[in-house]
Amino acid sequence: MKRTALKGLVDWKSSTRRKPLVLKGARQVGKTWLMKCFGQDHFKNMAYVDFYNNDRMKELFSGDFDIPRLIEGLQIETREKISPQETLIVFDEVQELPLALSSLKYFNENAPEYAVVAGGSLLGVALHEGESFPVGKVDYANLYPLDFCEFLEGIGETQLSEMLKACDWQMITTFKSKLIDYLRKYLFVGGMPESVLVYSEDRDFDSVRKVQNSILMAYNDDFSKHIPRNLLPKVRSVWDSMPRMLARERKSFSPGVIKKGSRFKDYEDALQWLVDAGLVHKVKQVSAPSIPLKNYTTDAFKLYLLDVGLLSCMAELEARTLLEGSSIFKEFKGSLTENYACQELTAQSNTLFYWSSERTAEVDFVFKHNDIVLPMEVKAEENLQGKSLRVYSEKYKPELALRASMRDYREDGWLTNIPLYGLGAWK
Repeated sequence: MKRTALKGLVDWKSSTRRKPLVLKGARQVGKTWLMKCFGQDHFKNMAYVDFYNNDRMKELFSGDFDIPRLIEGLQIETREKISPQETLIVFDEVQELPLALSSLKYFNENAPEYAVVAGGSLLGVALHEGESFPVGKVDYANLYPLDFCEFLEGIGETQLSEMLKACDWQMITTFKSKLIDYLRKYLFVGGMPESVLVYSEDRDFDSVRKVQNSILMAYNDDFSKHIPRNLLPKVRSVWDSMPRMLARERKSFSPGVIKKGSRFKDYEDALQWLVDAGLVHKVKQVSAPSIPLKNYTTDAFKLYLLDVGLLSCMAELEARTLLEGSSIFKEFKGSLTENYACQELTAQSNTLFYWSSERTAEVDFVFKHNDIVLPMEVKAEENLQGKSLRVYSEKYKPELALRASMRDYREDGWLTNIPLYGLGAWK
């Protein structure tokens, strides 16, 4: 399965200022596979260590951080000869051993010739807690579920994916019926690697749904194992409320959706845990589209799920309902589409915000691209009656405004329409 993130790892390998690399991402987005693929294809050999329940490594890293001693122990553990520049050292589930995280500082300072990649399913939580973490001594990379182009390649539609990446809009329009059909399927299957693999092999939506339910069960197991007992009910309440939260017309976070009469501070720690675990994206509101956008954030924010397929599973959507566009599905279809857009834009390393007026206008996403601020309105169909983007444009007069919808690509003065199926490939 081809992953775009692999190119970033290859670039990291050749960097003259390379530091140990920390790969972040939610459980089951493919971090272990990516690290192993990188080691097998781009190094002479690989020394892979899984720190989960590994008492030998706990003993090794409980001593000093003398690099020759650590290298000797890693060679014994992995049965691989570790050579500078020729061997990739992989620390998997590294959050299980904070001392191994601390060792990255010493690899960076005393042995930068070694290529070290560290990853883990709850690494973001460990990093937020700041436990023994070598700030400033590592590089970072993020891995997300497969985007739509990666999904197409994963199911054997490589030519369609390459066509999208080339942004040949005339050719794309010619094949838009196929792309729309696959986009609807992607809204059901999503981008979790196992879901895509099962769909590519069986073309069976029931099998996909079983995989998705299994992933959600694994997340719930993580909740039980890793979250303090006093915080656990709140995390589960926020997590279970995600479909209801996104189904609302105004999607800004409202604790009253979770429990009537509750306040934001009741769930603040629970929200942070889900964000750190990579399970939700937090998109903050800005009061004005000015650079740097983070300086104009308010207390309001929206939450999106890490994967649109998991969202459709949590909402218990049937494949027929989604693929045939049932009228009873009309309201939630907009929620799925907006979550999909968030997923595509985030995979392109965009930091997303949103804008809303004091009245009713709201622009779904605002982000910086090539030193300009771009507003983007997201529509699930071709019916484009929304007025929010025009209100925004009349007020701020942006160089360019974007609309993502099912209409064909079109540049119309101040507004560019991007078809939803081409959103991930557009630059």
